[in-house]
Amino acid sequence: MAIPVAHRVPRRPHAWWMILLASQLVVAAAWWRWGWPVGLPAMLATHVPFLWGTLKPDSRLFSPVLTRLPTEERVVWLTIDDGPSDDTVAVLDLLDAHAAKATFFLVGERARERPELVREIVRRGHGIGNHSHSHPQSVFWALGPARMREQIGLAQAELTAIAGVAPRWFRAVVGMANPFVASALREHGLARVAWSARGFDAVAADPQVVVARIERDLAPGAIVLMHEGARHGRNVETLRLLLQLLEKQGFRAVLPVADARDGPAGSRNSTDPDAARLDWRPSPHPREANPVHGKTPPGGGVS
Repeated sequence: MAIPVAHRVPRRPHAWWMILLASQLVVAAAWWRWGWPVGLPAMLATHVPFLWGTLKPDSRLFSPVLTRLPTEERVVWLTIDDGPSDDTVAVLDLLDAHAAKATFFLVGERARERPELVREIVRRGHGIGNHSHSHPQSVFWALGPARMREQIGLAQAELTAIAGVAPRWFRAVVGMANPFVASALREHGLARVAWSARGFDAVAADPQVVVARIERDLAPGAIVLMHEGARHGRNVETLRLLLQLLEKQGFRAVLPVADARDGPAGSRNSTDPDAARLDWRPSPHPREANPVHGKTPPGGGVS
């Protein structure tokens, strides 16, 4: 069964820059005219929506964001962040054992260091997404336009060169996307993805606790956030428990497959780059990559 869903690239990426600039001009005028008793509260008031839009992962204030699949079928989109890592092969083996598919949101620098793992992800029929170039988790939310463009653009170039196909999805570092993310997404034809179920497995070491948190939010169309390569070393064990839970509850982990009418990411020939239709269905069994060039056959699972 095919389920159409919007792949929404930001349409007016610079709009919030103009709004931010205008608001600060108003604040400056108020401060000059009435002093700090009026200017300071005005400044704080104008910053509240920008902080809310940045710090809330599912906020659509600055750009569209996908948080779940629009379906009542018992399917989920399993997403795995922060790779490639020492966990990647074990994660792939687990997914194969459970006939599950996932999208790996990869860090550009890590992909450059371990390109064979990126190719193995694609070879086994999974998807890849853009998760920044260096994963600057403490400052990503505050990056300016030049550094934001660099983080997203370098990762996109690295992943495209390795995989042979441009990623179509982007996940912000720690989920936080400020006003400057939108223009970089537009430039590369990327749509932002958040989540609807998470267990904080990047920091929590107890697999049972993590999976119990995810279970509370499991529902048809859930986007599940997982990680690999965490310092506590228990991501693989956690994924094993999660896959067992999904099977027990009758959920299937599926991948998005682009509609034939939609062009490649960033293509100017796409039918509609702002609202491309996607079919949501289980991916077929992995197909062998070209052993010489490392390319997948047409329609391979890169998202």
